[in-house]
Amino acid sequence: MKAFRIAVVTGAALCTFAATALADTAAERLEQSANDLKEIMSAPDKGIPQDLIAKAHCVVIVPGVKKAAFVFGGKFGKGFMLCHNPNSAGWGAPAAIRVEGGSFGFQIGASETDVVMLIMDASGKNSLLQSKFTLGGSAGVAAGPVGRTSSAETDAQMRAKILSYSRSRGAFAGIALNGATLRQDLDTNKELYGKTLTNKEIITGNEKPPAAASGLISTLNKYSRIEQG
Repeated sequence: MKAFRIAVVTGAALCTFAATALADTAAERLEQSANDLKEIMSAPDKGIPQDLIAKAHCVVIVPGVKKAAFVFGGKFGKGFMLCHNPNSAGWGAPAAIRVEGGSFGFQIGASETDVVMLIMDASGKNSLLQSKFTLGGSAGVAAGPVGRTSSAETDAQMRAKILSYSRSRGAFAGIALNGATLRQDLDTNKELYGKTLTNKEIITGNEKPPAAASGLISTLNKYSRIEQG
């Protein structure tokens, strides 16, 4: 919320925008995440390469990151991190995250953007399991390639620990998200699991996915070419 209190002239509007972002439930955000991923992947030759999803250690999906700006800007969103389950052939239980970030410059207007990140190695996964993590720097974040396969990867993309994408107003593309901060969302974890759990406990433990996550897990399994048992 601090990102929305940068200036008095925009404080009220930005706080109202943040309240809107918080108005939905965890189950609704899981459903929206699944729907967003289906829409992204069904676009002809414009989806995330399925071979990259299959190779990814984890996926982060944040439906509807809110952005409001008038000279000062802010971003706020709530989503989920899911990782390959080492004890099965599919994806594990979702851990809740918040994405926050500020921008500075002459911006006027508001927008809503869906964000998807692929975590491509163990060190990137471990970084996101911290209680707070800022994208960029040593994390090696790069705009992800778009298409049916990852044959269009550049050297930078192949070295990146995190590949990021965004969709706004129907347009989908790889985008660098340096500077955004990801935090674990303990309140949403408690809403989903009925008890307070850290993201590390969910991702590395044996928590059973909540029923509301079945659609998102099924969609990830489908697009990472993982056969469901």
